[in-house]
Amino acid sequence: MANIQFLNENCFKTIKRMNTAKYKVDLILTSPPYNTGRCSNSERSRENNEGRYDIHIDNLSNQEYRDWCVELFNKFNTILNENGIILWNVSYGTDSTVNTAGIGLMWNALSDIIDKTNFTIADRIVWKKKTALPNNVSPNKLTRITEDIFVFCRKNEYKTFSCNKKVSSIGKNGQTFYKNTYNFIEAKNNDGSCKLNKATYSSDLCIQLLDMYANKKTIVYDPFMGSGTTGIACEITNNTCFGSEISLAQVDFSNDRLKKIRKVNKGENLCTQ
Repeated sequence: MANIQFLNENCFKTIKRMNTAKYKVDLILTSPPYNTGRCSNSERSRENNEGRYDIHIDNLSNQEYRDWCVELFNKFNTILNENGIILWNVSYGTDSTVNTAGIGLMWNALSDIIDKTNFTIADRIVWKKKTALPNNVSPNKLTRITEDIFVFCRKNEYKTFSCNKKVSSIGKNGQTFYKNTYNFIEAKNNDGSCKLNKATYSSDLCIQLLDMYANKKTIVYDPFMGSGTTGIACEITNNTCFGSEISLAQVDFSNDRLKKIRKVNKGENLCTQ
């Protein structure tokens, strides 16, 4: 049984407490808010589940969002172990107005992170989903069936950051050759919507990412834990994980998910519970 914790607090508070305790992590794995301009469920009818989150309002201005990303990565720099990495899953909205996550905002935010923090992009992983939902109603923009996971490392650790590539052979001159690990993952869209979060994360994706970059002794942090998917993936792969989540309801939901997974692992029949 892995050590999994869901913390009901803002990630900046968690990081501040980690710095005070001089506690560091090996891997940050998350799907942050995309700044889609969508309201929370509390602003609309929860019965109809029209919002993306239960309390978060995802509508910063484009500049505020870019500044927020830079601030966050500068904080990450204080808690990440040497040769640790950040797996940053982001996407974009179909429009590019002041308060929506158009593709330009995504690339501008990534550019700001590289220019204004100690991190750079070492790799880009393409995640192909099983289905292209929601359907795109735009007359001139393509329906997206992929998202990106950007692999960030510190600029001075570009050649040394941790990865699980396996050696295939060693040449006569000592040259090491590695088995191909492709930057392409096919995984389920999500773990199913719930009343609190219409856009849950994919444990199928997280497990495959952990297989690439974690080693069962890895300490994983998710600053936007949501419904607990990263924690569930770490439980399955036996990695230590904790995450920050501002919604108490989401934390309670995550703990319930974890209990159910552990019952399954013990061979209990959930249908009889």
